[in-house]
Amino acid sequence: MVLVVFLLAYLIRRRLDAVNRGVSEPVWRAWFQWGRVSRPGREHGIGRGLLLILVPAVAAGALEYLMRRAGLSLAVYPLEVLVLLLLMGTPGWRPALDAYAEAWARGDMQAAWHHVRDRLPPGERGAAVSPEAMHLSLCKAMLVTVFQRFFLVAFWFVVAGLPAAILARGLVALAEHWPQAAARPRFARLAEYAAWLPARLVSLTFGIAGDLAGWLKVARRALVSGRARLAEVLMVSANGALTGYALDPDRFSRLHPDEWPRFGGNSLSAIRDLLNRTMLVWLCLLALLVIAGQI
Repeated sequence: MVLVVFLLAYLIRRRLDAVNRGVSEPVWRAWFQWGRVSRPGREHGIGRGLLLILVPAVAAGALEYLMRRAGLSLAVYPLEVLVLLLLMGTPGWRPALDAYAEAWARGDMQAAWHHVRDRLPPGERGAAVSPEAMHLSLCKAMLVTVFQRFFLVAFWFVVAGLPAAILARGLVALAEHWPQAAARPRFARLAEYAAWLPARLVSLTFGIAGDLAGWLKVARRALVSGRARLAEVLMVSANGALTGYALDPDRFSRLHPDEWPRFGGNSLSAIRDLLNRTMLVWLCLLALLVIAGQI
């Protein structure tokens, strides 16, 4: 039932994203308001934040256990679907990316930046950056966001169940929304640890779902480096798996100057297609594990 539960949640979540519904970020922010007050000098503490994601994870695990003990095993599956719907999703991204691509095609880079500035990493939101740097920053943010909202949740749900998925996604939420900004880098490091293995699995799957020959040229750098950050692993492996210089705007502009107005939209479409194919590969592998009786 793991495959059925995740597939159902994934399909519903994609539909909700298409209509910009089911935003879970306000829920995380409201829950983390319990940590808005901190003693002077203790702003770096992460104990309270970890407790706040441990509580729902333990509660979900306990509820599942009690429901199964009470003979309500079938009722567990709708519960898992509902929680996965809350954990996954990137609502709001598609309209922003569509508007960005249209502005890029018009050559209005300032408008393109305004459409996606809130999606960019805080340190990379400068309005004066070049179009190439802006686009790479957006692509990196897109890859990391989709990974954290879908692949990270999927990996830990399959491997260790719903509580692990809540903890992994909760670490990401803490790094983004914890009221005490001084503690966010520590939560981000913990989220990096949780993403280490699934990120390399996604990198491997990029090669299967994309250009295998190109991916093999960068596979060692993406997979073997133990110190490579999540964003670097995803960007390097995606760049190798994509054709047409979709993640190399400098080279594209030199080789195809006449097609430059279409580069922004085509590049984003290529990344979305790669991510969709990668998830399809994951679902196929999960189905094979189910058939083999490993899950």
